[in-house]
Amino acid sequence: MTRATPSPQASSRTPPPRGALLRDRNVAWLVGGGLLSMLGDQFTLVALPWLVLQLSRDPLVLGTVIAMMGVPRAAFLLIGGALVDRHSPKRVMMVTKHVNTVLLAALAVLVWTGTLTLPLLYVLALGIGLATAFSIPAGTAMLPQVVERTQLAAANGLMLGLRQLTMFLGPVLAALLIWLSAEPAAATGPGRIADARGLTLAFAFDALTFAVSAWTLPKVRMRHATPAVPQAVLAAVAEGLRTVWRDVPLRSCLLYWAAVALLITGPIHIALPLLADAVPAIGGAGFGVLLAAHGAGTLVGMAIAGARPHWRLGSLGLTMLAVDALVALLFMPMGRIGATWQGGALLLAIGVLGGFMQVAIFTWIQQRVAPAMLGRAMSLFMFIFVGLAPLSSALTGWLMRGLRLDMLFLGCGVALLAVVVIALAGTRLRHVSELAPAA
Repeated sequence: MTRATPSPQASSRTPPPRGALLRDRNVAWLVGGGLLSMLGDQFTLVALPWLVLQLSRDPLVLGTVIAMMGVPRAAFLLIGGALVDRHSPKRVMMVTKHVNTVLLAALAVLVWTGTLTLPLLYVLALGIGLATAFSIPAGTAMLPQVVERTQLAAANGLMLGLRQLTMFLGPVLAALLIWLSAEPAAATGPGRIADARGLTLAFAFDALTFAVSAWTLPKVRMRHATPAVPQAVLAAVAEGLRTVWRDVPLRSCLLYWAAVALLITGPIHIALPLLADAVPAIGGAGFGVLLAAHGAGTLVGMAIAGARPHWRLGSLGLTMLAVDALVALLFMPMGRIGATWQGGALLLAIGVLGGFMQVAIFTWIQQRVAPAMLGRAMSLFMFIFVGLAPLSSALTGWLMRGLRLDMLFLGCGVALLAVVVIALAGTRLRHVSELAPAA
């Protein structure tokens, strides 16, 4: 990789030392509250499915509860982005933290008292999903208004890396909490949810993290806050879509990322666990190792991106296409693995490449889009992956009715490579650069 040539504007300002980011008390309040909240989220992600299984063994009920969180999150992301731009990301973030505190505290009380019913759980899951639809664009739009522009890549690497770390440690800590808090079967009594004590503690811990992060948030000073312009929500969403569509490089990248999400998300979520189950040498424990390898690789890639934000293969667009070509080549043999270490090595490499590009892409969008439009732009970016994930999973499930696992992984890799070749030869994606922000 080569170091991108700095623009005249960038070269006139020497980036502050990287250590200054960690010594900034303003950033410390933001990172501390965000890290605690992200860790609490992992406790709920583990405890909620387990709670559903204690209430009902019906897989349809589990799928319905997960859908009650996922569908509104995807459906309201764009509206959430419009409200962020209208009312400021800090204000929207504060509201979501208070809402989540109340919802999770109520869930903890209902579980402990044994009064939780499925209809109540549906309502609470819906509320949590709606709050997430507003907190996601608020969080991604807030960071550029807190840190200096020259430190944005390092800050993104830090925040995304910490998030990946919580995804690594959170489930383990949550499972350990539930296991250590387990009650004897005789102590549960009729009508009492099994593992009620551990589940209550998990939800209560998540509620506490939201409350503490709501306390830290007012201490974060917005250095580059943009005055909000009152505008009808739907009109603001439409304006955001028009703005992104008129920005040809940004529009091309979003369409390209949509194609990548369709080809990769489903096989990772659906085909990978089936592959682990089909190969005797992998099994359930091996599946956990595969996911851990991908997570560790992503964390390493994000750390590299934060430490070396200017590493590029010519331009950002050419780097993105080269990385995806390598991912396609690594994806093709996935269905032929016969041991856990083989799949772990492939997923570790894929994670490193993906983590590096995730930080670079986040930073590029945050620097390219006007601050008044940032919430809507980031929500559209997140919608591509959140909204298309169920479609990719459904498509993968349909294809697997007639394809072997090895053919599915090979076909997805070939299709991704074809998309890269088409983008390289037939579009100007390879010329996308950080040096040409939109007016």
